[in-house]
Amino acid sequence: MIEVVAELSRGPVFLAGEALECVVTVTNPLPPTATSASSEALAWASAQIHCQFHASESRVALPPPDSNQPDVQPESQTVFLPHRGERGQCILSTPPKILFCDLRLDPGESKSYSYSEVLPIEGPPSFRGQSVKYVYKLTIGCQRVNSPITLLRVPLRVLVLTGLQDVRFPQDEAVAPSSPFLEEDEGGKKDTWLAELAGERLMAATSCRSLHLYNISDGRGKVGTFGIFKSVYRLGEDVVGTLNLGEGTVACLQFSVSLQTEERVQPEYQRRRGAGGAPAVSHVTHARHQESCLHTTRTSFSLPIPLSSTPGFCTAIVSLKWRLHFEFVTSREPGLELLPPVEQPEPVTWTGPEQVPVDTFSWDLPIKVLPTSPTLASYAAPGPSTSTITI
Repeated sequence: MIEVVAELSRGPVFLAGEALECVVTVTNPLPPTATSASSEALAWASAQIHCQFHASESRVALPPPDSNQPDVQPESQTVFLPHRGERGQCILSTPPKILFCDLRLDPGESKSYSYSEVLPIEGPPSFRGQSVKYVYKLTIGCQRVNSPITLLRVPLRVLVLTGLQDVRFPQDEAVAPSSPFLEEDEGGKKDTWLAELAGERLMAATSCRSLHLYNISDGRGKVGTFGIFKSVYRLGEDVVGTLNLGEGTVACLQFSVSLQTEERVQPEYQRRRGAGGAPAVSHVTHARHQESCLHTTRTSFSLPIPLSSTPGFCTAIVSLKWRLHFEFVTSREPGLELLPPVEQPEPVTWTGPEQVPVDTFSWDLPIKVLPTSPTLASYAAPGPSTSTITI
């Protein structure tokens, strides 16, 4: 019996283009007092990162697979296929790397191996939607002699920042270590430089604040004015807005605002509704604020963007966008009075109206949501960083 443990050095969340580092420890769990005949051996071990794509058959009409490119020995148990047994299809993978060959461990002995690989920058982000799913995993395959391959899978979360694909790592001294007494390899310098560049771009895109005002009206007049200070956010930030109803000519009885994502299948992959297909657009609400606002002059709300959610993105099959979805309930009666007069010559009994004729309407305001620091996402929404399997 051999125990294999894979541990990610910096949590399970990464930015596309970063280097993933994993320590693989192989142990013979038998006590050292066991005889030498209890030594265990492994023929080899290899590691590879891959992205698995799965689409809902009721929502997405995918073209038939290319029969001219059959899988290589899909049923063979001696060929390292990281996606064997997984749902969907593998759309992205890194070259496999051999960790070791012909390993023999005595009772109580263990050995550790380091695996490092740059996450492909051209891939989609990790996403589990209603129409499609993009799932990243690090798969480690181990094999005993004359035995089938055993797979150990480590789930990953990948964030994608658009625009980093065209950036090249500078080769000048601008990225040299700040201290001449510290040594740093080329891969470490590039990884640090990429993280700093991503942080600078995120800060520049989300720190700009400028008041944007929107007049809200229905068919009978102005309801109020909505104000928001920015339209680009990072995961983990709060969307703060103000609503001024004092300038309206139509009484607003209630309003709600929802922070939503809109998942839309691209037209060429939409399944026709007449063929039993589900809607091509689906919405998910991440936060919601509702308020009764009759006689309210000014109010505000704050909606947090979950760190576990997916930033907006677009692929050939699906797009994900963020929006604020407003719903208003307004009175049809002009000059509606639902409170008794302030000054009364003598005590009277006042009863509000039992029914109020109302109208409802909605309004959508698009916003943009970008990734955040992978370290922050790992700390605030921790996932498994260690996976174990026994062979």
